[in-house]
Amino acid sequence: MITENSNKLLNTDSGERQKAVLVSVMLPEMTEYEVETSLDELERLLDTAGGEAVLRVVQSRQTPDNKTFIGKGKAEEIKQAIDSEGEITLAVFDNELTPAQINNLEDALGVRVIDRTMLILDIFALHAVTAEGKLQVEIACLKYTAPRIMGKGKSLSRLGGGIGTRGPGESQLETDRRHLQRRLESLNEKLRELERTSAVKRKGREKSGIKTVAIAGYTNAGKSTLLNYLTGAGVLSEDKLFATLDPTTRRLTLPDGADVLLTDTVGFIDRLPTHLVKAFRSTLEEIKYADAVVCLIDASEPDTERVRKRAVTEQLVNELCGEQRSVIWCYNKCDKVAEAEFISPDGVCVSAATGEGVDGLLMKIKSELDGGKRIVEYFFPHSNGAELNMLYRFAEVKSTEYADTGTYVTAFADTETQNRFKRFQKK
Repeated sequence: MITENSNKLLNTDSGERQKAVLVSVMLPEMTEYEVETSLDELERLLDTAGGEAVLRVVQSRQTPDNKTFIGKGKAEEIKQAIDSEGEITLAVFDNELTPAQINNLEDALGVRVIDRTMLILDIFALHAVTAEGKLQVEIACLKYTAPRIMGKGKSLSRLGGGIGTRGPGESQLETDRRHLQRRLESLNEKLRELERTSAVKRKGREKSGIKTVAIAGYTNAGKSTLLNYLTGAGVLSEDKLFATLDPTTRRLTLPDGADVLLTDTVGFIDRLPTHLVKAFRSTLEEIKYADAVVCLIDASEPDTERVRKRAVTEQLVNELCGEQRSVIWCYNKCDKVAEAEFISPDGVCVSAATGEGVDGLLMKIKSELDGGKRIVEYFFPHSNGAELNMLYRFAEVKSTEYADTGTYVTAFADTETQNRFKRFQKK
């Protein structure tokens, strides 16, 4: 199935956007909705990279073709569509391709071929600003892209510029494998040095006693907008995927006057490549070592998309820092929905653009950093003196009042302590 894309995008400042055809293979375990949703996301990625999706192709197969992923017949069909359109110079596959498949497809289609991962890498290369970010991008690009170019018998200089060619640059990728290996070793050593510096800074923060909060979530959920509203950070905030890549940390004062460090992190995306997660380990460790993580979800999206993106976010946060991390689910863009409170009983609804609901989020952050601490009133009968003594060990006792039948206690207790002494709480 080949469909013409009616969403014409604006030209870039440097001229016409690179025209592309989007291709996806629908396997038996996939639904049409899943395929179209993924293609919509692929188109947004292409837009962010500076391209324009002119055609979409969906091929239903039981299994991918070993040579071209889509099969000889479909490749010929796409070739005819490309020739008919006249301006298409790129084919972007929503699947991961092998080096041989890319080579065979480029021969069959007559245009440059990249896959979803290569497109994401290209965007990361485009948006990396800091030295650490650039190193991480180059490492990821070399590990993934180089094997897909080596041995193809083509000089990169003949490929020209454009989407899928950014990153470490042509000079490195045109060398042999041993040179690439030496380059990777050099980059990894530089990255380790930066990581050591980051670790020293992190220990310094820990010694100072200041707590840290990371903002995580699906790309384009509004993380940078929220950071800007809360701290005035001035981070680039655009309606594009991966608009910001390098983490930004700013000081934030909570309602009780306590200061915390708030960090905006790189956005998540479905099927985020494993090697990319590894390359950005030091950046993502801002989530791993944070005292609390604010997981941002776009409340304005349809229910199905909201649930899907929450699942992706939850999985990646758990992989990064385990299920014991204190997580606050925050639904952003609530100003764009009629009744934000229906979204989730465990979430806080805000608008990072207008500030609506932000006070509630700050109170939630404070509560989580206190370990869910709150003032609780207890009554301990005289026969439970041992439990009363234990309460002094686990909570901050504010006041006591002795009665004939027992002792009334007011304490500042965390969630674990509240559960431990729940049977003694005053009703």
